[in-house]
Amino acid sequence: MTDTATEQVLVPAPKAGRRRGRGEARSYNREKQRSTLLTVLLWICALYFVLPIVWLFIASTKSNADLFTTFGFAFGHTFDLFTNIGAVFTTQNGIYIHWAINTLIYAVVSAVGASLLATMAGYAFAKYRFPGAVVMFSVVLGAIMIPLTALALPTYLMFSQLGITNTPAAVIVPSLVSPFGVFLMRVYAADAIPDSMIEAGRVDGAGEFRIFWQIGLRLLGPGIVTVFLFALVGTWNNYFLPLIMLNSSDLYPLTVGLAQQQATSAAGGGSQALFSVVITGSFVSIIPLVIAFLFLQRYWTTGLASGSVKE
Repeated sequence: MTDTATEQVLVPAPKAGRRRGRGEARSYNREKQRSTLLTVLLWICALYFVLPIVWLFIASTKSNADLFTTFGFAFGHTFDLFTNIGAVFTTQNGIYIHWAINTLIYAVVSAVGASLLATMAGYAFAKYRFPGAVVMFSVVLGAIMIPLTALALPTYLMFSQLGITNTPAAVIVPSLVSPFGVFLMRVYAADAIPDSMIEAGRVDGAGEFRIFWQIGLRLLGPGIVTVFLFALVGTWNNYFLPLIMLNSSDLYPLTVGLAQQQATSAAGGGSQALFSVVITGSFVSIIPLVIAFLFLQRYWTTGLASGSVKE
């Protein structure tokens, strides 16, 4: 009887196990299908961003003749990358170097200033309660929706009245304002800085500025790096604002300078053919951005990972 009872107890178990196995298999298949679709979409997005860079690199290795006689994603008959790079830094008495220095100054100064102002504003909106805070933050959110090109002409007219057009300030000052950076830092500061830590600093006798500089900035590091990268890339790639603000070629950034060289190449009528120089110069201009991202991403990803788990 004991053996029979044991068989009655043990027999249903494998059947139930088999039923659960089929259900788990069906669930696994559905998850596998979803992950496959997601993988395909991610690969499409990756190709969308990577293929232009691949084309730019391949085109930088071609001569002017190969640019128009060979397939875009195929190398030319000769590998002229280093020849083109040399031409980039020697054409028009090496003005590319001057444009690169201008771009570096505009981008770094604007990114540092925009990061600092956005961090201070976001911290204030997140941690202080003052009259008009909701209205002011709503204005910041509304400013995000306004395209920069719509503000370029009014900004030019205002700067023209102040007499600061055709100066570096005409490019740097508008770039210091980052409504999206303020919004991002407000959201980040709300969770990254505990109110208890601010209260502890006040109890210890620290002023508000000291709490912000010695406590807030340390905890807001990943957010600051994010805003810095956005501002750096935005100013580095800005074309329309320098175009309308600057008249002297000595003040041009790379975007406007390369566009002028492209216009010279496309003019025809005996103009110098600079197509390969412009393309290679564009490829060289993105290298500093890649280096900056690779150097700063460790601070960015580390901070985001450390803030993703709450106790």
